[in-house]
Amino acid sequence: METNTAKIIKRLKMEGWVFNRHGSAHDIYRHPAKGFVQVPRHRKLSPGVAGSIAKKAGWGA
Repeated sequence: METNTAKIIKRLKMEGWVFNRHGSAHDIYRHPAKGFVQVPRHRKLSPGVAGSIAKKAGWGA
């Protein structure tokens, strides 16, 4: 599972996710069919957080 935030955001954008807004410590990305995901503003994410984002994005994690 990828834990580099920049790579996760790049993959989200390639799959049609669009930046929606800034939260207090997260960036929110929205997809027309899949809803939204919150991506924390850190360089590296814990495996649990990265797995949660992957699950919401439909990456099979």
